[in-house]
Amino acid sequence: MASSSPDSKRANVSMSPDLDDKLPDELLVASIPIHIVTAANELPNEFLNPLPERQLVVGFDCEGVDLCRDGKLCIMQLAFPDAIYLVDALAGGETLMKACQPALESSYVTKVIHDCKRDSEALHFQFGIKLNNIVDTQIAYYLIEEQEGKKRLPDDYISFVGLLADTRYCGVSYVEKEEVRVLLRQDPNFWTHRPLTDMMIRTAADDVRFLLHIYHRMIEKLNIRSLWYLAVRSALNSRCFCIDNDSHSDWPPLPPIPDNITADGGDNPEEEILSVLDVPRGKMGRIIGKKGASITAVKESCGAEILTGGNKGPPDKVFIIGPVKQVRKAEAILRGRLMDL
Repeated sequence: MASSSPDSKRANVSMSPDLDDKLPDELLVASIPIHIVTAANELPNEFLNPLPERQLVVGFDCEGVDLCRDGKLCIMQLAFPDAIYLVDALAGGETLMKACQPALESSYVTKVIHDCKRDSEALHFQFGIKLNNIVDTQIAYYLIEEQEGKKRLPDDYISFVGLLADTRYCGVSYVEKEEVRVLLRQDPNFWTHRPLTDMMIRTAADDVRFLLHIYHRMIEKLNIRSLWYLAVRSALNSRCFCIDNDSHSDWPPLPPIPDNITADGGDNPEEEILSVLDVPRGKMGRIIGKKGASITAVKESCGAEILTGGNKGPPDKVFIIGPVKQVRKAEAILRGRLMDL
């Protein structure tokens, strides 16, 4: 359990009213304290000093302005079973974020997050942090779907709001999330304003409030094979926008294939890798195709995950994640198209 510092600043803000509507007993977490953190001594010692005999699981998220390598990370949220900490990266600066680095890079602290790519990119380029030991609930969702025999379509991604609404994992609506999206469109610098408003505090806290509950629901559904895929794919997704080539040897090693992974039946899984392809300047549009048709066709043909930086960049690279054979096939097709340009 998190033990807060007496210096931490508690925010007397409850969850969004729509999230508090007829929640089951196990989700009645509106009363847990929310702490605004501007200095390292306001965080739990067990988080700041991770130890192998003191394994932690925390809900995790980041908010910012155009969150990516060139954006601005403003708040980092940490959800413990008994408290939520909003780490103010603007007020605490690099000193505060560097104090969090051991935990964010530690294999003894599991960070549960929904879609980790941009958060990891911002942490890496703005603070030199290599996010490690991630459980990405977006990835976990589709692994469970695959276990149940459901086929995922290319570019079909479960949103965090959609995950919260799924009764198998949480079953709550999150109407206020859309209200905040409207505010962000009107004021892109929304997360830079200080002091934090009640809406900012509530929204930041609500983005991590249920992650530990969802995590436990998902873990109990995943078999041995899927748990390994979850660990590897979460790791590869967390670093894909952070590297400039295929080499990410300076990051923590990927989880090895467990010896007992065939206990649930089936063949041994193939090693999963991340490949990075350079695209000539101005040619990404032809790789993607009209309304994404070209790159979608490659995904359907290969079964690999193919990502591009989009408007936030990097603008000249394609990232491919998946089993070796599928990745190599995708590489060959994409390189062939580059030669035809």
